[in-house]
Amino acid sequence: MTDLTRSILDQDNLNLVLDNLKLGIIVHTPDRIITAFNKEAERITGYLKEEVIGNDCHKVFQAPFCGGKCSFCDGCTPDFPFGAKEYPLNIITKDGSTRQLEMTVSAIVNPDKIFKGVLASFRDVTESFNLSLKAENISNFAGIIGKDKAMQDIFRQIRDVALYNYPVHVSGDTGTGKERVAYAIHDISAYGNGAFVPVNCGALPEGIVESELFGHVKGAFTGAIKERKGRFELAHKGTLFLDEVADLPLKTQVKILRFLQEGTFEKVGGEKKVSVDVRIISAANKNLKAEVAAGRFREDLFYRLNVIPIHLPPLRQRKSDIPLLAAHFLKEAEQESKNTIPTLTNEALEIMLDYHWPGNVRELKNVIQFSVVRSRGNKILPSDLPMEITRNKDLTFQNADRPLSRETITARGKLDIESVKAAVKQTGGNKSKAARVLGVGRATLYRFFAQNDEIKNFADHF
Repeated sequence: MTDLTRSILDQDNLNLVLDNLKLGIIVHTPDRIITAFNKEAERITGYLKEEVIGNDCHKVFQAPFCGGKCSFCDGCTPDFPFGAKEYPLNIITKDGSTRQLEMTVSAIVNPDKIFKGVLASFRDVTESFNLSLKAENISNFAGIIGKDKAMQDIFRQIRDVALYNYPVHVSGDTGTGKERVAYAIHDISAYGNGAFVPVNCGALPEGIVESELFGHVKGAFTGAIKERKGRFELAHKGTLFLDEVADLPLKTQVKILRFLQEGTFEKVGGEKKVSVDVRIISAANKNLKAEVAAGRFREDLFYRLNVIPIHLPPLRQRKSDIPLLAAHFLKEAEQESKNTIPTLTNEALEIMLDYHWPGNVRELKNVIQFSVVRSRGNKILPSDLPMEITRNKDLTFQNADRPLSRETITARGKLDIESVKAAVKQTGGNKSKAARVLGVGRATLYRFFAQNDEIKNFADHF
């Protein structure tokens, strides 16, 4: 057998192996020439092997396949061969549809440790993700916790908007998690490989806000001893998150509007136009429409920023997520501490469910941290909660010994789907009244809802 024949057979065997993998596989050289492309990659992307082998991957896919996460864009200095990268990725297939992938990119290094190329393996998670959303079965998406229907809708919005570079405006009360939503959009988008640059517009002194955002040239003002980049430049190829955008001065609003229209800006004191590729996500706990009506916010800028609106509900409107969030924050505390973390009693959770939570999820996290520190035993009792939570509450049951574990709440009574349905129907969907009819605490009933999709869907019709 000649070396050429052996080489052909080896290549055929390699292709056979790759084509039987349930992962999409792309292999390319350091200069982006594709050398391997298996059947699963064909199925996921819609491109045929003969269309891609031997071609530059950017030209084949009409853009970097990995979007902003690509390490081989023109002018990029690849950080290979220093280990593998793993990240979520949204792509547009050949027929124009969108797919959600889990991507792993690894360096190919020869025995002499010379970098020879890249192996990218990816799994299509679109259908499983869609099914989980349809069943409202996702409790943690991109670091955001929630099984309430409103949160499942937000997960869908995050997934859908991540693929497009349209401005997103996130509204909601203080502490609802607006920055976390902004970061989730950034992380799964084509800009996820770039920087996420958050700016609290309300915390910037009016005299320096333009310099902070757009930078300045040397000598632009007293103290400008050298040229300085602003947040827009620092976010190049990434995401700029303008938090509390309603607090921006009108003069600065004009300059941001011009950037959104033209894609360029001038540094303070400069005349040269600067062009950057930045995704803009804004947020406010004020009603921007009301700010426009009051003359404090430009109407034209409002429409530029509010292309994709996402509204986060206050915690008081999704109290069924409180047990889930509490368990999450207890787990965080366990990971951060060498000490044994106490469990949460049903009685303490009952009080938390009755509270109106003006500080929302941020306040809930603070309450859990406070209670963990204050607890003297292995349980968080009502008396361990902050005073503002327990004010006007009867704590006579504070020595109750029924703990709420991080995984399950032990029911006081035996609940079954039919009896819960009957109680829900009898009370017109009022969970508090249904709990009283059943003779259990609200915490127990909320946990039952969280663990049973059938009863949750039934209750959603009331």
